[in-house]
Amino acid sequence: MKKIIALFIFTSLYTLYASTLNLSMSSNPSRINPILANDSASSEIANWLFNGLFKYDKEGKIIPDLASSYEFKDKTHLIIKLKKNVRWHDGEPLRAQDVIFTYESIINPKVFNSIVSNFQKVQSVKALDEHTIEVIYKEPYFKALEIWMVGLLPWHILKDEKNLMTSSFNKNPIGTGSYKLDTYESSSDVMLKANDDSFEGRPKIDTIHYSFLPDPTTSFLMLKENLLDLDGLLPLQYDRQIDEQFKKDFKIIEQPAFAYDYLGFNLRNKKFQDIRVRKALSLAINRQELVDILYFGHGQVCTGPFLPGTFAFNDQVKMPTPDLKKAKALLKEAGYDETNPFEFELVTNTGNEIRIAAAEILQYQLEKIGVKMKIRVMEWQAFLNTKVHPRNFETVLMGWRLALLPDAYPLWHSNSDKKGGFNLVGYHNSKVDALIEQGAVTIDREKLSVIYKKIFKHIAEDIPYLFLYIPNSITVVNKNIKNIEPSFIGIMHNQKDWIKE
Repeated sequence: MKKIIALFIFTSLYTLYASTLNLSMSSNPSRINPILANDSASSEIANWLFNGLFKYDKEGKIIPDLASSYEFKDKTHLIIKLKKNVRWHDGEPLRAQDVIFTYESIINPKVFNSIVSNFQKVQSVKALDEHTIEVIYKEPYFKALEIWMVGLLPWHILKDEKNLMTSSFNKNPIGTGSYKLDTYESSSDVMLKANDDSFEGRPKIDTIHYSFLPDPTTSFLMLKENLLDLDGLLPLQYDRQIDEQFKKDFKIIEQPAFAYDYLGFNLRNKKFQDIRVRKALSLAINRQELVDILYFGHGQVCTGPFLPGTFAFNDQVKMPTPDLKKAKALLKEAGYDETNPFEFELVTNTGNEIRIAAAEILQYQLEKIGVKMKIRVMEWQAFLNTKVHPRNFETVLMGWRLALLPDAYPLWHSNSDKKGGFNLVGYHNSKVDALIEQGAVTIDREKLSVIYKKIFKHIAEDIPYLFLYIPNSITVVNKNIKNIEPSFIGIMHNQKDWIKE
């Protein structure tokens, strides 16, 4: 009888947890390390495995994650207490030393990462005891809490690592998250398994299976066959390629994406240093046509570097109406005409059919003013390693994902135009630099808004990018998954509570 009861309990637990969330990814994770995860695949996997001291709640407000509490002694003196029930995936407890090690790794000049500029205002980080951190800032800092949302690294594993950039840890990560890495090989599927000892409580879904599907058509077909539980839909798919049965099987959630696409000029190249050329190209582009063709209305024109709905957005900046006659006149002033046409190469990446289509539309639009644009499409890692990182391009077609709290420094400050920095196009404007520095010490949100709207205006007028469009995010979720709560920040905020029936 006892054996029957034990078998029943085991079977019941297996039924409760033996479920798999089937997802897809179109590119390989490069480094599954929270401070090095610059590409979307690496970042997405790392988010399952690692935690920061703080996170956003479903309303976009900052709340503790690995922290149990925090207190500002004054405007530059922050005390953070750590939760005492947190363990790394290998069973070691979380300690204050892990926070210090993560900070020291981020600011290490040999560790190239995109977030180091966030920590420039930090004067010191030290442990007051095993579970208490003291952070002192050089001056008041508008991102004093946000910077500690980065996932922490385990000091006990990496303390003797000579080169974090090439460490085997980046392929075999150990975090504190609600899931652990189970299997991962390049150009293959990724499997994550639930962390039984998660400090947040064990997730209800036992396994997360990422299918490696570089062709978006394949992922769509798998979605229609109910082989994927959650994925994004292209507007074309949403409007024309799903049927009533699909709508019965999946819940459809549409909201503006925290992202935009752009054509970036390499401003180190002399041909793009003439603003008349950049203005001409901008006037030749019909952005609304891009939105209409690419997104079937599921998006909006992008007018500058910060997204609508944030304190930094400047609604007084309008995108110029396309004017081919004026565009041709500006090119002629700059020395280009039918006998000497303006020519350049645009490079973008595979795995994003909409972006490739956008390149072709841009090529067609620019032909109308006599501009010859050559398109080159490359595999993502080759694109990054041979074009983007070494700045070996004329123009790139890319996109940026943005945080809830915009920070202009990484993309737009002159000091970010360096190896490992994200001022990819080499943009320099001393007025913008001064405003960014002023904003960094402005805690008052209304005053910060005024500063950032000025930054927005300057950048829009300088045209370092052709800001193109802001897509809507169209997410579909299998209706067999329960407890989905759409919110301002998306649907993943309460994933540990999801149940797959």
